[in-house]
Amino acid sequence: MEASGRAQRRQGRLTDAASIDLEDHLETTMTHIARAARKALLSATLVTTLVGGSALAQTYPSKPIRWVVPSTPGDGSDITGRVIAERLSRELGQPVVIDNKPGAGGVLGTEAAARSAPDGYTMIVGNAGSHGVNAGIYSKLPYDVVKDFVPVAMICTTPNVMVVSPSVKARNVAEFVALAKANPGKFNYASGGVGSSAHLSAELFKSLTGTDLVHVPYKGSAPAVAGLLGDEVQVMIGNLPPWSAQIKAGRVQALAVSTAQRHHSLPDVPALAESLPGFETLAWFGVLAPAGTPRAVVERINTLVNQALEQPDIKARLATLACDPAPATPEAFASRVNGDVARWKKLAAEKNIRAD
Repeated sequence: MEASGRAQRRQGRLTDAASIDLEDHLETTMTHIARAARKALLSATLVTTLVGGSALAQTYPSKPIRWVVPSTPGDGSDITGRVIAERLSRELGQPVVIDNKPGAGGVLGTEAAARSAPDGYTMIVGNAGSHGVNAGIYSKLPYDVVKDFVPVAMICTTPNVMVVSPSVKARNVAEFVALAKANPGKFNYASGGVGSSAHLSAELFKSLTGTDLVHVPYKGSAPAVAGLLGDEVQVMIGNLPPWSAQIKAGRVQALAVSTAQRHHSLPDVPALAESLPGFETLAWFGVLAPAGTPRAVVERINTLVNQALEQPDIKARLATLACDPAPATPEAFASRVNGDVARWKKLAAEKNIRAD
């Protein structure tokens, strides 16, 4: 009886062991099956994405594309955007239409673009003001310039330029600062609107020089140019493209450029940093799309813009505007936008510059 009991117990242990082995085997098998299924699903998703992206790239665009410009005609984004839009219209076989939506320093047009369908048919020709400065001086924007947009392609960069009206008897920055200090509150400075790079550049200038200048915001660069030519305002530190022809014609005097070194388009005009160490602002213009725009569309537009910037006729047209072509990947463009947002937020906080 005892021997029989031992045999039964041994048989029970063997059965339990076999059962455990079977469970382990089944669990391992199911794990392998699950992994294989996941791999198959991922592969299928990847193939679908690639095929879908490829198909989209081949059929896009099937209708006109709208490029919102958050400023008036004649502004830097408008001028440079039209140069590239004209070229892309020929390449794509569909019109790339410029849609000017000025107001609130670029906020109105930028919001309109952010709220558009992310289908590749609405983009924005943004700039350092609309997608940099505004994030620093507005406590509440109806969009997030980083999260609500995907940078598509850079167009060009250009300095800001400090110009004075013919009525101002100053031949250089030092003479203007002395004149402004002797007449506090009597000189008006223009900008293309609250939150524009011209606004922040002038506020930085005031802070570094201790001058008292009165801000007169216009609805875009074109009316600001007219205001200075008409002596409604006496000084502006604005994007160079709208001023290039006026400077060459001798209608205004350029005192300095805002880049760290002199700009090749105005070799005889000093850099502001020569008088004010550390002063540097660089304007840029580029195409952005609403977040969620298909990657295939982003890559296609990026490729076409970069190719356009290599063409001699495009380079020549941008050169007349004192703009330097700046081909870049979407990722490099995103890095510039993020850097500008961080920089202007820091500056606005330090100088207590607010637009609301």
